[in-house]
Amino acid sequence: MNQGPTFTAGFDPVNTLRPIFVVGTRPEAIKIFPVVLAMRADPRLDPIVIASGQHPDMCSQVLRMAGIEPDISLSLTRETGSLNELVSGLVSQLSGVFEELVTTYNPAGYLPRLPGTFVHGDTSTALAAALVSAFADVPVVHVEAGLRTYDLHGPFPEELNRQLIARIAIFSVAPTMPSEANLIRESISSEQIMVAGNTGIDALLWATSQPVRFSDERVADVVASEGPLLVVTAHRRENWDHLDDIANALLRICSARPEVRIVLPLHPNPKVRDTLGGQLSDQPQVILTEPLEYVEFAHLLKRATIALTDSGGIQEEAPSLRTPVLVMREQTERPEGVLAGTLKLVGTDPDTIVSSTLALLEDPDEYERMSTADNPYGDGKASERIVQAFNFVLTGQNPPHAFGPGFSRSFVLSRTGLDYASLPHQQRSDDS
Repeated sequence: MNQGPTFTAGFDPVNTLRPIFVVGTRPEAIKIFPVVLAMRADPRLDPIVIASGQHPDMCSQVLRMAGIEPDISLSLTRETGSLNELVSGLVSQLSGVFEELVTTYNPAGYLPRLPGTFVHGDTSTALAAALVSAFADVPVVHVEAGLRTYDLHGPFPEELNRQLIARIAIFSVAPTMPSEANLIRESISSEQIMVAGNTGIDALLWATSQPVRFSDERVADVVASEGPLLVVTAHRRENWDHLDDIANALLRICSARPEVRIVLPLHPNPKVRDTLGGQLSDQPQVILTEPLEYVEFAHLLKRATIALTDSGGIQEEAPSLRTPVLVMREQTERPEGVLAGTLKLVGTDPDTIVSSTLALLEDPDEYERMSTADNPYGDGKASERIVQAFNFVLTGQNPPHAFGPGFSRSFVLSRTGLDYASLPHQQRSDDS
């Protein structure tokens, strides 16, 4: 890479800098829009937002909610639905876009106006964008870096994607200290990692502060009602063969507790919709609804008694709303929540799902422990830290302060034999 210019405070290299954001899925859009908005608030920055077309409707819905109109929207042709088809299509589409952007903004071959491409998490869009950006000689910034299970099939292909992106990124924004530790163990230098907290918490706190009007009157009614409410999401590829078990567990919970209501937004994937919809559509305690807009879902999650999910984002979000999370997976790349006591792994075995759910509903002490445990994932200021870090790299001034105390209290306590999750709430502090 050619040596670029050295910027000072008040830099204005040919007007403004244009960092690139590539998003393609609903979770990406949710977690990256706070960073885009924070950069828009800086007069020196004018981000370029590219919608990849991976999940066009769900992604655009979130961006529109946040007042963001993509500068570039791509269209993908999906015939087989395979991952190879998806990634190759994304690379092909994005390659032309990056060639045009570099020609327009970086004609001299260095980086006066395209200082970096921001990709988020572990999606196919993030992987494709990281590859194309690196090959275009535009540096890659990886937001939500360092999450790991070290099982390439759990989750698949997300674990593979995020490990590959880690090798490409020149700057990694880790949400927590354990995520940073994973990167360091993989020989990513600590000098190119910042712990910022998770931008998903920024988005969640914004969403719950917004007025809400539910598009499904049944959901509006149950949110306004009293009594136990379970929010359920299931869509992970590795759980496709266990959807019958999940549905069976929900039916058994309904039978054991007739006062329980369940809201299950159905993922667009046909296999998920056919299996869960087919088994649960006749159960009056279950509300099967279309995917909710993000503000709607945030308010639903706030009202929920328990969240049962295989989603990654909900594991981070629900604890900020004091909603316990039962994770329907055998492992999680978010072990901080398990240590802190905000999450419990229950897998997809119906017996375990049912017994764990009933235990929370019937044991006030157990529910209190989970619902009051401190959220280790963020404080709502991650986006602010990312923009501060970005400007510090360019100007050398006003460095950001990392999220958390700089070490993991729960990890230290776990090595002493003390049960971190059972400590009184007032003895705990925010953990990284």
